[in-house]
Amino acid sequence: MCQHLWQLHLHVPARIELNPEDPKLCKDVNECTSGQKPCHKTTHCLNKVGSYECLCRPGWKPVPGSPNGPNNTVCEDVDECSSGQHSCHNSTECRNTQGSYECRCRPGWKLVPGSPNGPNNTICEAEISFPTWTTPPGIKSQSISNFFEKVQELSRDFKSASAQDTIRKFINSLKELEAPGDLEDLALPDRYRMATHLLSYLEEVLRTLAKTLPAPSFTYNPSSDTELSLMIQAQWNETVTLGQTHARMKLNWSQAAGVGDSGPTVAGIFSSRAMKTLLDSASMELDTEKKDELEDAYESSVKVDHSKILSTVNTVFLSNKNTEKLDPPVTFSFSHDPATPSSREELICAFWKGNDSGGYWSTTGCKKLGSRNNSIICECSHLSSFAVLMAHYDVEDVKLALITKVGLALSLVCLLLCILTFLLVRPIQGSRTTVHLHLCICLFLGSAIFLAGIENEGDQVGLRCRLVAGLLHYCFLAAFCWMSLEGLELYFLVVRVFQGQGLSKPWLYLIGYGVPFLIVAISAASNPKGYGRVIYCWLDPEHGFLWSFLGPVTFIILCNAVIFVITVWKLTQKFSEINPDMKKLKKARVLTITAIAQLLVLGCTWVFGLFLFNPRSQVLAYAFTILNCLQGFFLFLLHCLLNKKVREEYQKWARMVTGNKYSDFATSTSSSSHNQTRVLRPSESGM
Repeated sequence: MCQHLWQLHLHVPARIELNPEDPKLCKDVNECTSGQKPCHKTTHCLNKVGSYECLCRPGWKPVPGSPNGPNNTVCEDVDECSSGQHSCHNSTECRNTQGSYECRCRPGWKLVPGSPNGPNNTICEAEISFPTWTTPPGIKSQSISNFFEKVQELSRDFKSASAQDTIRKFINSLKELEAPGDLEDLALPDRYRMATHLLSYLEEVLRTLAKTLPAPSFTYNPSSDTELSLMIQAQWNETVTLGQTHARMKLNWSQAAGVGDSGPTVAGIFSSRAMKTLLDSASMELDTEKKDELEDAYESSVKVDHSKILSTVNTVFLSNKNTEKLDPPVTFSFSHDPATPSSREELICAFWKGNDSGGYWSTTGCKKLGSRNNSIICECSHLSSFAVLMAHYDVEDVKLALITKVGLALSLVCLLLCILTFLLVRPIQGSRTTVHLHLCICLFLGSAIFLAGIENEGDQVGLRCRLVAGLLHYCFLAAFCWMSLEGLELYFLVVRVFQGQGLSKPWLYLIGYGVPFLIVAISAASNPKGYGRVIYCWLDPEHGFLWSFLGPVTFIILCNAVIFVITVWKLTQKFSEINPDMKKLKKARVLTITAIAQLLVLGCTWVFGLFLFNPRSQVLAYAFTILNCLQGFFLFLLHCLLNKKVREEYQKWARMVTGNKYSDFATSTSSSSHNQTRVLRPSESGM
C-alpha cells in the first residue's frame, strides 16, 4: 500500500519499505548507498526522496547523446586546457587531469616565491637568463659599441613576463648597425668575423626568449626590411609551414624539438637587410655536385668571380640545436629583388658558413628546386642564415691557361735575351735600340709580375693584390707607350727619312715612363679600391674603372694602326723604286713578313682583346692569348735573330766561348763588300 501511494503522488520509480517500528508508515530507500551502484562509474549518484539521479561530476560532461540525470547517464572528462575553460596564468601551462586541470610552470620557469604549483592561482617566473654579448676580440667599432650598450641594458632589465617587449627592443637595437658608420671601413676578415658572431648571437637570443612566450605564435614586423615570425607549439609528428613576407619554411614538426625537451617546441625565421652591410662582397664556395654540373656545362674550370645579395638575410632556428643533418630536408621559399641573370650568372640559394677567419657563402647541402615571381625555392638538409645571391661565374679554360703560362715563360726568356742584346751589341746602338730596350724591359716586368701574382690568394682583396694590380697597370701602360714610340720611330725612319732622327732620349723617357705614371697616379687617387678583384689582381670593371687602361691602349693601337698602314704603303713604293724587276711573288712575301712583324712590334694584335666582349668567343680568346703571350718571342726573332749585325755579334761571342780564334779582317772585308751590293731587306733595315 505504501508503494502504491508513492507512485501515485510522485509519478516516479521509487522504492519504499515498511517501517519496522510502525507497519503503517513508509520510509525512502537510498539507492546510492544500498550497494547496488545503479549509476555508471563516470557519474555521481544523487539520492532523492523516492528516487535518485545520475549526474556528471564536476569537470565531466555527458557524452554526446546521453541525458544528464537518468540512470543511463554516461559522462566524459572535460578538457579545460584545450577548450579554454581554465584560468591558468600566462606564465604557466595548463595540464588536463581526470575531472580537473593543473597549472604547472613552463620548462625553464620556476614558482614565484609563495605561489603553489598546480592550482589555478599558480604564478611562475622564468629561470632562463638573457644571453650575454661578448664583442669579438680585436674589432673596434662605434656601431658595435652602441649595440653592445643596448644589449647590456636589456640584459639588466630582463623580466620573463615582458619577453615580447624584450624581443621587440632587441630587434630595434639592430638599427645601430644600419646607420652609416665604421662597419664599412672594417677589414673584410674582421667584418665577416663580426657577421658570424652576430648571426650566432641573434639565433641564441631569439630561441631563448621564444621559449618564454605563450603558444601558438608571435610576429613582429617593425619595417618592410625586418620581420620575425615564431611558432610555439606542442610536439607532434606533422608537416607544418611557417611563413612571412621574406621567407617561408616547410618542415616536419618533430624535427624542431630538441633532445630531452618536454616543453613547447619553437621554430622561427628572422629576416633583416641590416646584415647585408657586413656580408657584402663575401666570397662563395660551390659544393662539389654544383661545381661538377657547371664544369660539364661550360666544359671548363668554373669559379665564382663575385656575388651580390638580392634578398634579406634570413636566420632560421629551432628548439633543436642539432640541425646539421636533417632528414627529410627542409623546403624554403625566399623572396628577392627583381633580377634577370645574364650570361654566366645564376640565382642561387646560399647559406653563411662561419669559420675562424671570418666566413663565406656556401651551397653545400642546399639544392635549388626552382624560381618564380621574384622568389626562389630550395631544399636544404641543415639550417643556418640564408640569402638569395646572384652569382657570377668565372670560367677558366685550362688549355688557355696552359698556353698563357708556357707562352709567357718563353717570352720572359726571349725578352731577357733581347735586353742583354740591346745593352751589349754596340753596332746597333741608337734611338730605335733605346726604344726596343725599354719596350722589352716593360714587357719583361709586366709578364713576370703577371705570372707570379695575377691570382689573388684568399677571399679578400688585400694590399698585396692591390699592389700587384697597380704594378701591372703601370708596366703594361708603359709598354704601350713605348710601342707608340716604336710607331713614331718607324714613321721617322720610313716616311720622313731625310727630316731628322726622331725624338731625343729625354723626350722618349718622359713619354715612355712619365705618361703611364701620370695615368696610374690619377686612377689610384680617384679610386684606390678599383685595384684588385676577388679572384684576379687586376682592375675592377665596376664603375668603368677598367677604361683607365683600355682608354690609353685603344688610342695607342689606333695611332699605331694608322702608322702601320702608312708604313706598308711606303714600303711598297720603296721596293718598286729599289728593284723594279723583283718578282711580284717575292715582293708580296717580303711585304707580308714585314707587315706581320710590325703588327707584333706595334701591339696591334692587342686589338683582339678589345673585341673580346663575349667570353665564349674561343677563336678570339685563343688568338689574343697566343699572339700576345708570345710577343717577347716575336721581338727576339725580329730584332735579334733576323738582324744581320746582331747575328754577326752572336757569332763573335760564340767563337770567344768556344775558343775558335782567327782574323776578323776577312769577315769585315766580305761584309763591307756585301753591304755595297745588297738589296734592302726588312731584317737588315731594322724594320
